[in-house]
Amino acid sequence: MRTAAGRRSYGVKAAPYGFLLPAAVLFLLFFALPIGYAVWLSFRKVKVSGLGLGSGARTEVWAGFQNYTDALGDSELLAGALRVLGYGCIVVPVMLGLALLFALMLDSDRVRLAPFTRLAIFLPYAIPGVVAALLWGFLYLPDVSPFYFVLDRLGLPQPDLLDGGPLYLALSNIAVWGGTGFNMIVIYTSLQAIPAEVYEAAKLDGATPLQTALRIKIPMVAPSLVLTFFFSIIATLQVFSEPTTLKPLTNSVSTTWSPLMKVYQDAFGKGDIYAAAAQATLIALVTLALSFGFLRAANRRTRQEAGR
Repeated sequence: MRTAAGRRSYGVKAAPYGFLLPAAVLFLLFFALPIGYAVWLSFRKVKVSGLGLGSGARTEVWAGFQNYTDALGDSELLAGALRVLGYGCIVVPVMLGLALLFALMLDSDRVRLAPFTRLAIFLPYAIPGVVAALLWGFLYLPDVSPFYFVLDRLGLPQPDLLDGGPLYLALSNIAVWGGTGFNMIVIYTSLQAIPAEVYEAAKLDGATPLQTALRIKIPMVAPSLVLTFFFSIIATLQVFSEPTTLKPLTNSVSTTWSPLMKVYQDAFGKGDIYAAAAQATLIALVTLALSFGFLRAANRRTRQEAGR
């Protein structure tokens, strides 16, 4: 029989697993199993016999990699990926550049009302993406936007931001407005963790605030910049709510404007959940490959700099 000390030791060793069990169950039910089911569906298809009428006329069969080959050859999916690539080339550098700038400004000794300023910059992130898209969509519409009214009164040109090339700027503005605050908080937190002795040594060496920012602050928050870039890439590849919300306001946004919109259209518009599952799996694999490649490159550079 186990002694009391043995039971206490076993209880102490098992306690961490007890705390992890609820999270593990939720992860399995709402994350791992849906992903596994989507992968399973991506290898299936519906076989129609005869006219497709009656019981047993439509059966689910094994499709192999047919759904994947069809997805890779789908011109709409590839066109959506190119549109998202152009969208990301605008969003990611602008958003991270503004986040870094705001974080450096808030970390300055001369800043005033820092708590209010932090809250004001972060607040747009707390607004749901659909609400933010509706808000900006109202401001983009020439017939109801107060900005267009002012431009008309001043006799200035009134560009249509929901058509053609400006549409990318309109969508990017929504993402930048909503995501800059979160990235700023991540970078600002890293700046606050830098020891004060580092700044004192820089002042003794005669470094100006600009030199301190460029040569000390930015290099020391490089891991946070990598993290925010990683999150931004994932968010860009998964853009969905902004173009979907603006779609009723303009004909320039199609139902397949982004890859996720294409997945949604195939699954719930056409009812082809098997093709949609394959497309979703491909998007997940591309996201994983890009994220893994970027993190590996960043870690390699960090080790090289540490070895110098």
